[in-house]
Order: sequence, then C-alpha cells, then structure tokens
Amino acid sequence: MNNDKNQTEINVGVDVGKSQLDIVLHPLDLHLSIPNDPEHIQKVIHVLKQHPVKRIVTEATGRYEHAFVFACDKANLPVVIVNPIKVRRFAQAIGVMAKTDKIDASVIAQFAAVIKPEIKQLPDEQSQIIKDLLIRRTQLLEMATMEKNRLQIMPKELHKSINTLLKSLNLQIDKLTEKLDKLVAQVKEWRVKSEILTSVPGVGKVLSYTLLSEMPELGKLNRKEIAALVGVAPMNRESGSYKGKRRIRGGRH
Repeated sequence: MNNDKNQTEINVGVDVGKSQLDIVLHPLDLHLSIPNDPEHIQKVIHVLKQHPVKRIVTEATGRYEHAFVFACDKANLPVVIVNPIKVRRFAQAIGVMAKTDKIDASVIAQFAAVIKPEIKQLPDEQSQIIKDLLIRRTQLLEMATMEKNRLQIMPKELHKSINTLLKSLNLQIDKLTEKLDKLVAQVKEWRVKSEILTSVPGVGKVLSYTLLSEMPELGKLNRKEIAALVGVAPMNRESGSYKGKRRIRGGRH
C-alpha cells in the first residue's frame, strides 16, 4: 500500500531563471517550460493543482524565484526554497554531471522526492518588506563605508563631492531606520520579540530586527536547536574508538 501511495505522490522541481521557469513533475517525467511572468505562472499553477503534489522545490536564486513561490503559497501549494549547494551535491551523489535547465529541474524534483525537505511557512508580506528594508539598509551602510574610506585617501579637492554623497546616504539610512521602526511596531509578534531581544545589553533595534528577519524560528526552538541553526553548536567527530575534537560548522551564515 505504501508503494502505491508513493507512486501517486508528485514532487515538483523548478529551475528558475531570470526570464524562464523549467518545471519537472516526478515521477511523471512531465516537463514544462514557461516565461517567468505572472500570467504564465498562474497557468502552470492551474496545471499543478490538477495533480496530487506533495511538494514543490526550487532553489534560492536571488529573488527571481519570488513571483513563482509566493503565487504557489497563495494557491495553497506546498512550496519550499532550498540551498542550491545541497541540490548540486545531490546531483553529484547520483552521478548527474550534465547541466541544462531541464536536467536541473529534473534533479531538483528527484531531490524533493528523496530528501523530502521540510516545508516551512513563508514570511508574510509585512515581514518580507521588513527583510527587504534591512537588506537595503545594509547596502547603504556598505556604500557609506566605502565613501568614508575614500575620504581618507582621495585629494582634498574631492572631499566636497564625497561628503555630499555621504550626507545623502546617511539621510536615506535614517529614513529606512524610521520606516523599519514603524513597520515592526505594527506587527505584534515582531514587536514583542524585539522588546525581549533589546532587553539584552548591547542589542539594539536594528540587530534585533536582523535576528528576527534571518531567524524567524527564534522563540519556537530550544537553545540547542537555535545554536545548531546559527552554526555555533559544536559537532561530534567520532568514529569507532576515535574521539575527535568537536568544532562548530554549518549553520545559516
């Protein structure tokens, strides 16, 4: 009976490109290739809903997957975003060396069927906006640091130009920080957790927002699980009589 059940379960692999999505349904070996735009995404979601889909897996590709992923989530389809490195290692383990969009989608579908990555709830729209604002704030801070460094090495004739740009960057950083404060205050879960985090000496508002954005599991996992998630938990190195030194490794960088 379990074999029959497994045969009916469909795992979907999606290879995401800037302008194209390649989709493979495993074990049907059905391949679809569509433009990566809202209209065609809705059409393929209609096709997917006609099958007993167990999970839809796509790689993190720097936001190109967002339109498809959020459309699936809105349609109540089980979707999960995975680390591309894990898929590549899986491909090497099963001996797949060739690389095309269709082959990549097929490997992702097989990865979904064999590894069965956990389906986690996607961030709501408000949380996603907060995360995007944090990313943009970090980008502006990096730009400001670069300009400050240039101020130390460039001739005085260029200082006025650098200082003007620095003033503009700092103004934008302040505006983003103010917007972050307002958005966090509107989300009860974020507000409560942020108050707990900032009660710790040395933890400011921006750090607490970053922790909540990158680790939504805070407050839901115990301390050992969180330590392993972050990558600060010492991992065993033991085999037979060998007792190696435990070291921290992995984690969500």
